[in-house]
Amino acid sequence: MTGAMRVDLFDFELPPELIALRPARPRDSARLLEVAGGELSDHGVLDLPRLLRPGDVLVFNDTRVIPAQLEGRRGEASIGATLHKHEGLRRWRAFVRNARRVRRGDRLEFGGGVTATAVEKAADGSVLLEFAGEEPVELLLQRAGTMPLPPYIASRRAADAEDAADYQTMFAREEGAVAAPTAALHFTERLIGALDAAGIRRETLTLHVGAGTFLPVKAEDTAEHRMHSEWGRIDAAAAERLNAARRAGGRLIAVGTTSLRLLESAADEDGTLHPFEGDTDIFITPGYRFRAVGGLITNFHLPRSTLFMLVSALMGLDTMQRAYAHAIERGYRFYSYGDGSLLLPSG
Repeated sequence: MTGAMRVDLFDFELPPELIALRPARPRDSARLLEVAGGELSDHGVLDLPRLLRPGDVLVFNDTRVIPAQLEGRRGEASIGATLHKHEGLRRWRAFVRNARRVRRGDRLEFGGGVTATAVEKAADGSVLLEFAGEEPVELLLQRAGTMPLPPYIASRRAADAEDAADYQTMFAREEGAVAAPTAALHFTERLIGALDAAGIRRETLTLHVGAGTFLPVKAEDTAEHRMHSEWGRIDAAAAERLNAARRAGGRLIAVGTTSLRLLESAADEDGTLHPFEGDTDIFITPGYRFRAVGGLITNFHLPRSTLFMLVSALMGLDTMQRAYAHAIERGYRFYSYGDGSLLLPSG
């Protein structure tokens, strides 16, 4: 993080009808706004092979979204829980609806024989839950949980069977996320084949996205915001391949802010990547000096969000305000199921 800035600088008005409630079909038919330096140009996701350079490396997050939304009861009280972060074999930190009704030691029943005990409540309002029984918690969630759609979609329609596939990327392998790395939702076997043919390489890492990614920044100043932490891993072999690509002149293009945050967490001052495994709470705001990443593919983010701050750090706040105004004027679809942007800083 860098110097403090007023959070209201990152505000903008978004017409509600531009919030995408379903993804484009097929996925790779989504639109793509290229922001190269200060220049804006309209494309489609299928144009990526000609917008990137041979030797560039797309870095994907292979986390898999789990059905982390639970509905249940504490006695007569209705309780909703969104799992946020894995904290032990049977323990998950969760954001709980009606959390004021939950006390330490309370037993919560989620149906299907799935129960958990409230172990503690944290200052951020989250509750540490310990699940009963011997089965892996992931199996319990398959029985009792639903896909945790972002609040701006869930408030307008219920999750359904289509979301189980729609809200999962083609790279999803490592279970543990409660939100999808949505920039990668645009990728298909057809697009990957075209990127391969164009000499654009790819690599994967893992960052388990937490529900904290949707939390609004309530502070008036960025210095007062406490960033949520998420668990990530880059193995030694992947780090070395990425370093070799950079040495050969290739750019590391993060597919999604999650990949970008983990790459920057694993990089030293000169941009060399090291193996990484653990939590990161990196908070990137304008003034941050990027070490490893040479570009970003990402969707359009919420006003006053840490993610809009991140893209403004990469491209400049004025440029991103102009890019978002252009996207709104041209009817681009916003947020998790929306269209994408390719952000290439000059230099």
